[in-house]
Amino acid sequence: MTENVSLPTARDLLWPTILAMRALGGSGHIEEITEEVAHQQGFSEEQISLQRSPTDSRPALDYRLAWSRNGLKLFGAIVNSARGVWALTDNGRTWTEDQLKEARLAWEATYRKSYRKSTSAEDSADLDLDVSEHDVEETNWKDRLLEKLFTIEPSAFERLAQRILREAGFRNVEVTGRSGDGGIDGVGVYQLSLVSFPIYFQCKRYRGSVSSGAVRDFRGAMSGRGEKGLLITTGSFTPDAKKEASRDGAPPVELISGDGLCNLLKDYSLGVETIIRPIEDVQLDLEFFDEF
Repeated sequence: MTENVSLPTARDLLWPTILAMRALGGSGHIEEITEEVAHQQGFSEEQISLQRSPTDSRPALDYRLAWSRNGLKLFGAIVNSARGVWALTDNGRTWTEDQLKEARLAWEATYRKSYRKSTSAEDSADLDLDVSEHDVEETNWKDRLLEKLFTIEPSAFERLAQRILREAGFRNVEVTGRSGDGGIDGVGVYQLSLVSFPIYFQCKRYRGSVSSGAVRDFRGAMSGRGEKGLLITTGSFTPDAKKEASRDGAPPVELISGDGLCNLLKDYSLGVETIIRPIEDVQLDLEFFDEF
């Protein structure tokens, strides 16, 4: 992590997550919750963009909030659907901060008791229980998938984007990425009722956050060609980049972050298979991405 830039721990973000979801009306998508937490807590651009490590594309804030949501789910404060939408339970809507702390401590005490039954006294004596010690399967499979996408050729990543757009209903999707194309990697035609229009796309394999400047540059490359763009990245987007993408008076640019990209690959079963047993079990076919 960058020197002198820090973030609260996953445990410290439990209550801010509850407050953010209450402000959103009791439910929200992962990105909405993250943005609201950052807004309410007054996190700086540096804090929001902070990477877990130089080789990890996932922002540290996203990662810690994933553990926080997992903890809140274990405590009975929130639930989630298969679509990445999280909602407050009756507990989450009514608990005070002190009541949430009591629920956490009660759950941790139960976990310690269960843990000691399955480990030696020596092991349990050294146990330092924290919410982030528990497995968050969604984080695991998405991290593995994004790391795989960094191993394929840039042209293969562009063809993968082409395949996603085709699965999403685009027609005549072409990969045009070549020198002198101003950063545009491809174009596809999307039809909405009786009207069809071209949408240009750009692929960025980033570790970290895409800035507002990258959005402006992409929009500039589209100038004179089309009025709608799609920017796809393995990383995330800064708050300023999101604002720039929907700025009044400028051609709109739709943004797909690494998290959203993983969800699309899952939705269209592209190298990602979901098995219900009865809980969701996500299986990756990493060799699938070597075919592009």
